[in-house]
Amino acid sequence: MPAYPATRMRRLRQAGWTRRLVRQHVLTPDDLVWAVIISDQDAPEPVAAMPGVNRLTLDTLRDAAIEARDLGIPAMALFPHIDPARKDAAGSEALNPDGLIPQAIKVIKAAAPEIGVICDVALDPFTTHGHDGVMKGGVILNDATVDALVEQALVQARAGCDVIAPSDMMDGRIGAIRMALEENGFTDTLILSYAAKYASGFYGPYREAIGSAAALTGDKKTYQMDPANSDECLREVELDLEEGADMVMVKPGLPYLDIVKSVSETFGVPTLAFQVSGEYAMIEAAAANGWIDGERVMLESLLAFKRAGASGVVTYFAPRAARLLNQG
Repeated sequence: MPAYPATRMRRLRQAGWTRRLVRQHVLTPDDLVWAVIISDQDAPEPVAAMPGVNRLTLDTLRDAAIEARDLGIPAMALFPHIDPARKDAAGSEALNPDGLIPQAIKVIKAAAPEIGVICDVALDPFTTHGHDGVMKGGVILNDATVDALVEQALVQARAGCDVIAPSDMMDGRIGAIRMALEENGFTDTLILSYAAKYASGFYGPYREAIGSAAALTGDKKTYQMDPANSDECLREVELDLEEGADMVMVKPGLPYLDIVKSVSETFGVPTLAFQVSGEYAMIEAAAANGWIDGERVMLESLLAFKRAGASGVVTYFAPRAARLLNQG
C-alpha cells in the first residue's frame, strides 16, 4: 500500500455515505435471538440484577412473541423459573409434558408461529442443588444425566420446539439426543449445541433469574470448560458436529470473541454467541450511572459478535436492539 500522503485512510471515513458503502459488517434484527425468562407465577416479576428484564408469565410471553415477530426477530430462547416446591434432586419437572416449557412453546406457536422456538436442555432450573445434571455423592453423573436430557429433549420436541439446545456440557449428549429425535420421527428438529460453554463468573444474574443461585452447591468446573483453555473448544465443537449438531454456541460472549472467531473459521458452520446475563448487567449498570451511552454500547457490543464471525447472537437486548435497528 502506498504511504502517506498517497494513502489517506480518513478519505473513506469522511462522510456517512462512504462509511456505509465500505462497511464490512452489518447488524440487523435477523441476527438476534431473544433470551426470555418465563415463570409459573401469576404476574411478571422484575429480575433485580438485570434491570429491564422481567420473568414473563405465559400471558405476557404471548405478547412478547407477537412483539418479536413484528420487530423481525427470528427466534426466542426460553429459560424457566419454576416454583422451588416443584424442584427435586433429579430435576424431574424437566420431564413433565405439561410443564412450564411445553406450555410456553405452545403459547408462542399459537401466537406467532413464524417465530422459532429454542429450548434450553439442562436440569439446573429444575434441581434442588442447582447443577445441570444428576448428582450422586457430590459428583455429576455424566451418563445418567444424558439419559434424563434425552427425555427432556423429547418432551420439548413433542410440544413443538424447533431447536433443542443442550447447555449442560455432558459428554455424548448430542449423539444420544440426535438418535432419539430420529427414532421418534423428529427428523427436522434442529440441535444447537452449547459446544463451548465456559465455567464463567458472568452467569450470576441469570442464576438469580431462574432461581438456582441460592441452591447451587459448589461450582460447575468439572463439566463446563476452563476459561484458560482455547484449543479444547475445537475438540468439543468437532465432537458435537460429528454427533449431529446443526449449529453450535459459544458462551459467554464478549470475553470469548476469540473463541467465536476460532470456531467459525475452523468449521464454517452456523456459530452463535450468547451475550450472557453478566454482560447485559454490566452495560445496564454503567448506563444507569451515566458512565456510557447505553444504547450505543449495546449496539456496538452486538456488532462485535458479527465482526468475530457469529451467525447470530442470543441476547436479552434483542427487542431494544431490534427497535433501534429498524429505525435505521
